[in-house]
Amino acid sequence: MLNGKTALVTGSTSGIGKAIATRLASEGADVVLNGFGDEGEIQTLRESIASEHGVKVGYSGADLTDPDAIEGLMGYVARDFGGADILVNNAGVQHVAPIEDFPVARWDLIIALNLSAAFHTIRMAMPGMKEKGWGRIINTASAHALVASPYKVAYVAAKHGIAGLTKTVALEGAEHGVRCNAICPGYVHTPLVDAQITDTAKARGISEEEVVKTVLLAAQPTKEFVTSEQVAGMAAFLCSGTADQINGALMQMDGGWVAQ
Repeated sequence: MLNGKTALVTGSTSGIGKAIATRLASEGADVVLNGFGDEGEIQTLRESIASEHGVKVGYSGADLTDPDAIEGLMGYVARDFGGADILVNNAGVQHVAPIEDFPVARWDLIIALNLSAAFHTIRMAMPGMKEKGWGRIINTASAHALVASPYKVAYVAAKHGIAGLTKTVALEGAEHGVRCNAICPGYVHTPLVDAQITDTAKARGISEEEVVKTVLLAAQPTKEFVTSEQVAGMAAFLCSGTADQINGALMQMDGGWVAQ
């Protein structure tokens, strides 16, 4: 389906981004990974995706809080891969604290990585997509792009910003074959969340099952996690011909969270 296309997926050395990159590779796209981690593990990941799916796999460890580093990343994709046909803005970070105690440095970091980085990658990818007459931009947002939760002021602000960015870019690319959408998952089951479950159970003196149901998934009526593979499947769908007229959408994958 995506043979001859190149997908740049930020934050793709683990978790949701890794699943998206792997799924797009399975559809025939060459992929460029981005993120931090052990060099050996990243190299193994590159080789595994390339050999399993017969595609070219690149990597950049660019720090997406630095606009100059993002420019270097986009230049690398242009030189070595002919530019990004598919751009998935997935990199992100979280911090939880009351607003009066929220560290200014953490606010700046979250806005830079979760919101401004997407602005920079899109502004540099858009000219090439318009020239080709085809492009797919997918922003990994969150249910928090649609509703708020306490103590997550920077994250909620950034994800609401991603929602507005998505809609604006969708309008600007509409007549040029470029589609821009956002995926808005609820809690996704990742290794990071597994660690959070264990720590919360110990801190509260309750079982891990209770943590999942009454703490993490309290807002999700299905009481089930979204999986990284489900998010990846939605990303692949948004790159398919079936989704050609889906543009500027905020695709909810939250077990009914926002329906309440």
